[in-house]
Amino acid sequence: MALSGIGDALMFTPALQKIREFNEHAEIDVLCMFNGVEELYKRLSIVDNVIYHDFMNYSSLRVFREVLRLRGKYDISFNVYPSNRKEYNIISFLAGAGKRAAVKYLRQGFSNLYFLNTHIVEEDDNLHNVEENIRMAEKVFNKKIIDIPGLSFPLTETDIKKGNEFLKQNEISEDDLVIGMHAGCSVLKNHIRRRWEPEKFAELADRLIEKRNARILLFGGPDETELKDSILKMMKRDRALRVDTPGLAVSAAVMKRSDLFISNDSGLMHISAALGLKTLALIGPTSTNYIHPWKTDYRIASLELDCAPCFIYSPKPLSCARDDIKFKCIKELTPDEVFETALNFLES
Repeated sequence: MALSGIGDALMFTPALQKIREFNEHAEIDVLCMFNGVEELYKRLSIVDNVIYHDFMNYSSLRVFREVLRLRGKYDISFNVYPSNRKEYNIISFLAGAGKRAAVKYLRQGFSNLYFLNTHIVEEDDNLHNVEENIRMAEKVFNKKIIDIPGLSFPLTETDIKKGNEFLKQNEISEDDLVIGMHAGCSVLKNHIRRRWEPEKFAELADRLIEKRNARILLFGGPDETELKDSILKMMKRDRALRVDTPGLAVSAAVMKRSDLFISNDSGLMHISAALGLKTLALIGPTSTNYIHPWKTDYRIASLELDCAPCFIYSPKPLSCARDDIKFKCIKELTPDEVFETALNFLES
């Protein structure tokens, strides 16, 4: 069950590849509730069926009814890590697979009903999310996994064709230095506070244009159009453009042209890793142990304050305990610092 967002769904794909290796002839279905996750998993040949439900906008009765339709169909279920709300554990329990794998969270694990699952691994703050998912597969199949693969987001020929059409229409040549940027991230549970300010993205983009004559591509979902426009309006130079495409996969096809991708802690940061791009992640309250770009060349821009990381996996909204500057870890990360990191990365 991939009921969390795009980044978390991507970080389950290495475990999913191993699950398929262990069960060549099994039927593997994915239950999801975000369109981007559905789009991703429909492109994975190792997945047989993707079941999409807009659970966040369903009544409790309808959620219950749809989940009961799954009851008795499956032998094994996995709660993709991190998905530590009690609702997810209840859905897994009601779906009724004989083996139900999940992570026991170090914080609020009992109150979120981890014990409704049968194959449980205890959360380890030192591990990447990919590794936590792998541990669940190891637990269920009683096999040690040594060679953990990268993230997987395969693109179709149509995706690539549409991506190339976008690049051609906007006169982006093979000789251009292309920098992709994502200034957004999830807004659920106050995670909007993980974002670097748009005016800093604008300043950084201007400096990369001035220093390296870069073409800047601003990525983000339909709900981030206003954010992208605000960055364009604040910029002094005109070699930047907003990327609007028919869907996530076409955006990924355009992203693939980036010589460097600069992003907040977001799903697009993980897509960048899946595409094998040089990735510069702007990290504030999140632990880099959990979410650093997996198996790609990356750098982290972070203040590394003594109070960080303070973000933990919990159903509670993101909060900051500082008395001076709330979310100082991301607010005081300067364009100078990110620019120097980006420049050194490009020249390395």
